[in-house]
Amino acid sequence: MTVNNAPIRPELADLIRRTSFGLDENRPDVVVRREKKNQRTARTNVEDLCDPGSFIEYGGLVIAAQRTRRTEEDLMVKTPADGLITGLGSVNSDLFGEENSRCLVLAYDYTVLAGTQGHFSHKKLDRMLKLAHEQEIPLVLFAEGGGGRPGDVDAGGVVIAGLDLATFAMFGGFSGKAPLIGVVSGRCFAGNAALLGCCDVIIAARNANIGMGGPVMIEGGGLGVFQPEDVGPIDVQTSNGVVDIAVEDDVAAVAAAKKYLSFFQGPVTNWTAPDPLPLRTIIPENRRRAYDMRLVIKGIADVDSFLELRPDYGPGIITGFMRIEGKSFGVIANNCQYMAGAIEAEDADNAVRLIQLCNVHGIPILSLIDTPGFMVGPDIETRAQVRHVCRMFVHGSHVSVPYFSVVTRRGYGLGAMAMARGGFHESVFTAAWPTGEFGGMGLEGAVKAGFKKELEAQKDPQAREALFNTLLAQLYERGKAVNMAAYLEIDAVIDPIDTRRWIMKGLMSAPNRSAKEANLPFIDPV
Repeated sequence: MTVNNAPIRPELADLIRRTSFGLDENRPDVVVRREKKNQRTARTNVEDLCDPGSFIEYGGLVIAAQRTRRTEEDLMVKTPADGLITGLGSVNSDLFGEENSRCLVLAYDYTVLAGTQGHFSHKKLDRMLKLAHEQEIPLVLFAEGGGGRPGDVDAGGVVIAGLDLATFAMFGGFSGKAPLIGVVSGRCFAGNAALLGCCDVIIAARNANIGMGGPVMIEGGGLGVFQPEDVGPIDVQTSNGVVDIAVEDDVAAVAAAKKYLSFFQGPVTNWTAPDPLPLRTIIPENRRRAYDMRLVIKGIADVDSFLELRPDYGPGIITGFMRIEGKSFGVIANNCQYMAGAIEAEDADNAVRLIQLCNVHGIPILSLIDTPGFMVGPDIETRAQVRHVCRMFVHGSHVSVPYFSVVTRRGYGLGAMAMARGGFHESVFTAAWPTGEFGGMGLEGAVKAGFKKELEAQKDPQAREALFNTLLAQLYERGKAVNMAAYLEIDAVIDPIDTRRWIMKGLMSAPNRSAKEANLPFIDPV
């Protein structure tokens, strides 16, 4: 064998030959099959994620543990890397430098035995997880695959069930040490889904099917016969909160992973401030009218920096990441376009998960408040409302990163307190826009409950309504933002266009503990 007309030693020639089996250019039939399904190969995804030339592969010569039933040559051709590409690479080094951009990458290869988890790929995965724990760098998992692989007969003499693996404990134990990102397109079942579900965030393409068991396992359990497309489709997994970010395809999934990861890699210097003037008029003059809180977020965040998580789950609270003057922030915000912003069980789960992500990884939090409080009633209590919404108090009280609260309109009752870390004096500051209004509960409800006798005494419906409106106006006047600030129940009333300035000035003086000092050592998968 020669390279550039120069002869090379047989050992190197053998290495080059063995390595070539896993390269996409030598597997054109595999590439074509993926393209027909609007998917890319695992190696293409890894190459797209990592900066050019930065990825170094571990365990690339491994093949499936099936030498007693297949030839070694066949295994090298058909099972390169034992279906799991692993290594270290840099992501976004152009923005954050080589030192701050190193990542550990795990990519299951569906073109190799349906991306199943084999004997040697598990061993390789354990090796990489040991490195992850030692180096505490971000980990990105491409999780497409079918779970455990029963056909690895070479390990049969020493393995019965294989339930003594350390893989899942090590993977779950990495949560909180560094960002843990799961990416999936196509089918992801059983063991692959178990790893995916441990991730901080799950990014999934529209063609994804995710389930703790695939069709074979379901049928084997006597639960019926299903097609893979029937199990955990994307519309199910976005509405129930499993998937955080839904995208069109592999290309968009990798782009979303790079953007999400960037929030944990440091500040950026190239940013553009939004036009702040629309913030002054975004709150309707009619206090009963709804508005788009996402426009408020985008009016505060650097242009094109907002990345929303779980928009279809717990829609009463918007969560995500954004930048202000190039610095990363997590954001939680009430959505008055859904149930008037009343906080339901799933909304609280959304908020708590964002708080955990920020607290563990050292990201400041901005809370934008416009809520009539926690949702109440017999129906909501069937969803464990008491336990779920009170998670906001427990986790809020353990926040160690800077936390800023801004009331855009309504700040009522326990729900508003929960949004402000448990109380209006618990944040670095709690400020309100001039449109802010406050009360121990929703003002209409306060009038009905507090003045029930007076209202019932008015037998004439018109007179009763007039009295109600008069009492309501009195409570509204009393609870205006400027009066709250005058009694020091909030810290300030600010011009909406000054919101960014207030946040950045507050950040300058607020202590920000490192991730290691955070009170919560891991991210709850819920």
